[in-house]
Amino acid sequence: MSTCLRRREFIALLGSAVAPWTPSALAQQREQMRRTGVLMNLAADDPESSARLSAFVQRLQQLGWTDGRNVQVEIRCGEGNPDLFRRYAMELVAHAPDVILAASGATVSPLLQATRSIPIVFAQTPEPVGAGYVSSLARPGGNATGFMQIEFGMSAKWLEFLKQIAPRVTRVGVLRDVVNLEQGVPQFAALQAVSASFGVELTAIGVRDAMEIEHGINEFVRGQNGGLIITASPLTAVHRDLIISLAAKHHLPAVYPFRYHVIAGGLISYGADPIDQYRRAAGYVDRILKGEKPGDLPVQAPTKYELVINLKTAKVLGLEIPPTLLGVADEVIE
Repeated sequence: MSTCLRRREFIALLGSAVAPWTPSALAQQREQMRRTGVLMNLAADDPESSARLSAFVQRLQQLGWTDGRNVQVEIRCGEGNPDLFRRYAMELVAHAPDVILAASGATVSPLLQATRSIPIVFAQTPEPVGAGYVSSLARPGGNATGFMQIEFGMSAKWLEFLKQIAPRVTRVGVLRDVVNLEQGVPQFAALQAVSASFGVELTAIGVRDAMEIEHGINEFVRGQNGGLIITASPLTAVHRDLIISLAAKHHLPAVYPFRYHVIAGGLISYGADPIDQYRRAAGYVDRILKGEKPGDLPVQAPTKYELVINLKTAKVLGLEIPPTLLGVADEVIE
């Protein structure tokens, strides 16, 4: 059974970093082999999946965990699909791994529904206390811990950057995933709290698939002086090319949560570095494999935020990037 799209190519890309669990392999190496499951939120053929998994596996290797010698990594790729998240969560749990890496908040809930005993290390997960994944950030207490994707108050920076780049904007459409409300609602609330101070009217564009993304943006552009804010979710990651193309088609200045949106042609992004989170998650996986309990490992907030600007896109949109903003950007694409 295929567990990830283009699994052969995916494994080849990572070198010997991952290997499937097979009965013969488990029988031969049961005494010394440890097993780690991974539930990804994107597709296997997504370059961002490859980059994140490479960072995770390489850090594990640096910590002494070598594929085929003392660890096996089994991957499931959910492609932003909640049904696949639930299905693959149960599959991974059925293999009784020593620890599971949950790639985002959208994958944590189905894993916790499937097990309350197997340790789970999550990355890029918003508000784990509010979502009920942990008891507290300092003392998670259960079988899950990890790394927060975003501090919701930071969402206000998206609006600040949008107004700096496009002062004429008075209407802002906020694209949010209505399936993963634990992410979309708090991000929108943080924007609402500051919208009046920036003189803008917010419009929530609730979406759950590509068709709704296209319809929602097309409806929003019926008005004038509009701009977009793309909130963080598996859905907006999976369909980033569509979103970026629609923003370009309608000449909408848009702010995105991650660097890879800007690499793909988006205007500007501000958010935590996803790759860094996977390296740090490998550190927690290492500690759990060596005997520590997830409930004793504190949930950590992002330590690295990055501002990325695409000057090519700005030029196409007829926007002048303020020198002050260029001066604080972590990366400028020309």
